[in-house]
Amino acid sequence: MNAAAATALTVATLSDWIGKEIGTSHWVDVDQQRINEFAHCTGDHQWIHVDVERARKESPFGGPVAHGYLTLALLAEMAMDIGVVPKDAVAAFNYGLDKVRFLAPVKAGARVRARVTLAEVTDQGQGRKLVKLINTVEIEGEAKPALVAETLAMLVGPA
Repeated sequence: MNAAAATALTVATLSDWIGKEIGTSHWVDVDQQRINEFAHCTGDHQWIHVDVERARKESPFGGPVAHGYLTLALLAEMAMDIGVVPKDAVAAFNYGLDKVRFLAPVKAGARVRARVTLAEVTDQGQGRKLVKLINTVEIEGEAKPALVAETLAMLVGPA
């Protein structure tokens, strides 16, 4: 998390962060085991993700790649690492997605991290704030990001 975000991001100061980067997460390993576990959980066993030998021979990427939705799901861990939920928030709920674009494949064995910017804050009354975040998932050593996602969260402030 950026030092400024750690000290100044509160439910009351969210609007001050509009258009600013909240922070960058730690690197997350996307190894074949994680890809296989995601395939098991979702039932998506497409060969390009789980058949290592076939992917090495037939994939345009030279090996297996992570599911796009696995990369998207990793946003939860990375956002918490950054501290996008202010410490004084009573609760935070996923509210949805406005836009997601999968821009580059994440090869098995790669590392990714999220860079998060606060785009909008809408007061919903009763201490609730609807927050839109722009999440860019970077792939270590790659120029193009894996994805860009506009996520929505409902934050509940202190009483």
